[in-house]
Amino acid sequence: MADLTARPRRSVLYMPGSNARAMEKAREIPADALILDLEDAVAPDAKDEARAQVVAAVKAGGYGKREIAIRVNGLDTPWGTEDIKAAVAAKPDAILVPKINSAEDVARADAALTAAGASPTLQLWCMIETPLAILNIQSIAAKRQGTRMTLWVMGTNDIAKELRAAHTPDRVPMLASLGLSVIAARAYGLVILDGVYNDIKNEAGFASVCEQGRDMGFDGKTLIHPSQVLPCNTIFSPDPETVAFARKTIEAFELPENKGKGVLKVDGRMVEILHAEIAKRTVAIADAIAELEAQA
Repeated sequence: MADLTARPRRSVLYMPGSNARAMEKAREIPADALILDLEDAVAPDAKDEARAQVVAAVKAGGYGKREIAIRVNGLDTPWGTEDIKAAVAAKPDAILVPKINSAEDVARADAALTAAGASPTLQLWCMIETPLAILNIQSIAAKRQGTRMTLWVMGTNDIAKELRAAHTPDRVPMLASLGLSVIAARAYGLVILDGVYNDIKNEAGFASVCEQGRDMGFDGKTLIHPSQVLPCNTIFSPDPETVAFARKTIEAFELPENKGKGVLKVDGRMVEILHAEIAKRTVAIADAIAELEAQA
């Protein structure tokens, strides 16, 4: 599978599959990606209707360059198997599977996609949302090789519930879970998204948590309301000054006279080869964001 880590996932908005109007409006929301949800956002008696609506919405298209994922119900639920069959047939970009607790769960989810006729390019996204998942995080990440798994979504509400932890403003009670997950994701080349922020009206609190997630190394954040999209995009985008310096760094190392050098001075700052690698990713993300927003 191609490297998808440079694709923008700054803002990834959950949309309830039971709400056809919301999924229609989502075609105009400037989120980088959408998760059409058949799990937590849908009551048990609405599961079948939601599945039909999500499939119809994905098949109808009209979402532009936005990445589209369908979150199915767990494979151990009464709806999971049928969800996967229907989701695969709809041909989204990804299928998000909840409650991944072990490497075996990744293999099982991947096998279910294969059995449903999924193409090799269909991505498997996994929810990391339990203490057991955190304890098994390295072995789960190692399944990046040999499966469709490309991305993790942190289920911070579930993690807090299972830990019996409080949702404090600084998220100290769950920093260990978040940090270990970022480390494992980076070690095995996975994209990783921070969890949701529940207090929709608390704009300052939301911005603070977005900045914390960005600084920890998350690629973006999952969202529960359209009002969160624009501030999230801003915070998770590299600022113009950073992008400009990254371009200068790349250009400096590519000059013939600098071939083989490990350290250079750029605009009065010492930069090393590792900074050139960081710069290349920064520019790739910035260019991808510009392309995405131009076609939105």
